[in-house]
Amino acid sequence: MKRPSQTDQPTTGQAPGARHEGAASAAGDSKPPARANLLPDFCSLPMVLGVVVYAELLAILITLTSPQPLATFWTRMGPLSVFVQLIALLSAALMCAARPRLGHIDARLGVLGALVIIIGSSAAITVGATLLIPPEMARRLFPKDGLAGLMIRALCISAIVGALFLRYLYLHQQWRFQVEAVANARFKTLQAKIRPHFLFNSMNTIASLTRSNPKLAEETVLDLADLFRASLATEADTATLSEEFELARRYLNIEQLRLGERMRVDWDIQQAPGEALLPPLILQPLVENAVYHGISPSLHPGFIRIGANYHHGQIHVTIVNSLPLAGNHPTQRHQGHQMAIANVTQRLEAMFPGTASLRHGTRGQDYQVRLAFPHPWRRA
Repeated sequence: MKRPSQTDQPTTGQAPGARHEGAASAAGDSKPPARANLLPDFCSLPMVLGVVVYAELLAILITLTSPQPLATFWTRMGPLSVFVQLIALLSAALMCAARPRLGHIDARLGVLGALVIIIGSSAAITVGATLLIPPEMARRLFPKDGLAGLMIRALCISAIVGALFLRYLYLHQQWRFQVEAVANARFKTLQAKIRPHFLFNSMNTIASLTRSNPKLAEETVLDLADLFRASLATEADTATLSEEFELARRYLNIEQLRLGERMRVDWDIQQAPGEALLPPLILQPLVENAVYHGISPSLHPGFIRIGANYHHGQIHVTIVNSLPLAGNHPTQRHQGHQMAIANVTQRLEAMFPGTASLRHGTRGQDYQVRLAFPHPWRRA
């Protein structure tokens, strides 16, 4: 059996570091958990678009509930839509600016501060509208009880809608906590279930190398130690992409000693930013699946291709492995992918809600797993 050649070693935009430092930092660096922020990022384009859509729906609802004739719907809808959109966008802009401070205080005070921002924005836009709109148009659009009646209506509606909105955000946060808890529980289960036969095979391989190639046996022991160190670590909540590639390389180095010429590994990750953050121990289970469900059952040589690139703020990582021929019952073989796939999907969603994806499936005689996640990433 031969040691993988130098051409099979991964290189990223950031060097993986010394032999022990890459995996050790992925496993051992711990950070104090950040305070969960109730408010979403109102500076992001998707959230701004959501605010605009929901504000427009609110304007339509208010117009429909008006006692005015339905024939005047469109003439009242236009100015009211502008009025509601100004309140919504001003509230979003102020909460975008205040989010860092609101995220570092008590959650109840943060909710109260957000509600004050919404009500204050409503009051400011209402006063501005009464001052800027001509009196003739104001009499047609606004209630006949003057500024006081309009102000009471605007503040009550904004308080009720704001409270419902913040309640929705609270429930959404609780759902995210639940998703993270389930993902972390499955992650710990995955950590506790390191394949026993992989360990036994690795130890047998090391034992056979101790006399024929002691230096290679020592390197294999170090690779195995780094794998277990990363797998058993529980403190770090993020790892860099270069550390994940380094961990996958060490795993494949050990398997290469067992499989020899039956496995060929190709790396194409030069375009990937190595400093990108993602959940720890994401790639190694996917690479392990590629070995155990693609290469090991096959009677013929196979390959594993690992590629990564960066495009329009998203990192795309692809793992492709050859499959055994039809006589090896591929339908039974594919069932083993699902646990690792489900775990990786949940952990990506927990760290990158709504912005990460994982696709997998058979393409001819190959099996492909493709995951994407944003970079740079800001903690929610």
